[in-house]
Amino acid sequence: MGEIKLTNTPYDDVFRTLLNDCSSLIIPVINEVFGENYSGKEEIVFAPNEHFMNRQDGNEDERITDTSFQILGKEVKKYHWECQSSTDNSMVVRLFEYDTQIALDGGNVKGSALTVTFPHSAVLYLRCNSATPDRMKIKMVTPGGSVSYDIPVMKVKRYTAEEIFEKNLLFLIPFYIFTHEERFEEYERDAEKLEALKREYEQIKNRLEEFMAAGVISEYEKCTIMDMSNKVLEHIAQKYEAVRKGVRTVMGGKILEYEAKTILKKGREEGWEAGREEGWEAGREEGVKAFILDNLEEQIPETRILEKLQKRFGLKAEEAEAFFDKYAR
Repeated sequence: MGEIKLTNTPYDDVFRTLLNDCSSLIIPVINEVFGENYSGKEEIVFAPNEHFMNRQDGNEDERITDTSFQILGKEVKKYHWECQSSTDNSMVVRLFEYDTQIALDGGNVKGSALTVTFPHSAVLYLRCNSATPDRMKIKMVTPGGSVSYDIPVMKVKRYTAEEIFEKNLLFLIPFYIFTHEERFEEYERDAEKLEALKREYEQIKNRLEEFMAAGVISEYEKCTIMDMSNKVLEHIAQKYEAVRKGVRTVMGGKILEYEAKTILKKGREEGWEAGREEGWEAGREEGVKAFILDNLEEQIPETRILEKLQKRFGLKAEEAEAFFDKYAR
């Protein structure tokens, strides 16, 4: 099997930003793809997305998964999600590599028996065609028998804007512009068709405002969705000035990171004042604890764990060291 070359795209960055900053938005997507019934109040604990693959020549390759996490509901389930901009025949191979490493990372050895639990994996395809499968299959033939599992495929282009809001799949909104990609040239030439696109995005913006007013999402989540929508737009329509300018005038200019973070900080301060911050802190500490223990199992050096703690959880250096001392020593 030939070497698989990986590239990181702006769409991967948007995918990870949404997961890290607005993690609750993934739960309706999990419900849609896996037929779960999560309420949306479950805790999500992210695992490190850096995995080291051992090669036959003794070297280690570092691979970055888009995301792997646990949802702590009535039972604990592991999930692994990948975002793919175009159909790629090597995707199923990468998924198996990642799934195997995730399973090994959480493996349990009792006596001479190793137990590994594979995650529930899925792929989000931003583009698709008639050859793009609805699900992939991994089949393992072992000396003890054969076992197989399916990997569902979610296709952005199959969802209308109305369906996205009906099913609360707001996570897909930044990628919704992919459903119009094949008509960009038409929009550039035809002002009337461009106006129709702008009206559709005006409706999307209004629905987001309604969801925020109803308390379904926070102002921070609304701003992040709009900001990420603009980031995707800038790259997918970089050759189509009228499309970029038209949609951007509706969705608003770039929301600077410090402005969005200020909204989040204000929300947290209000939580402290109302006595609600204790629950948020407890949830964060559980995530920090799991993160430290997972990294220690992977034998990641202490200095690297401290750096990752500061970046992932927004901790100060002394806070990261205090958590490390509490759970690792």
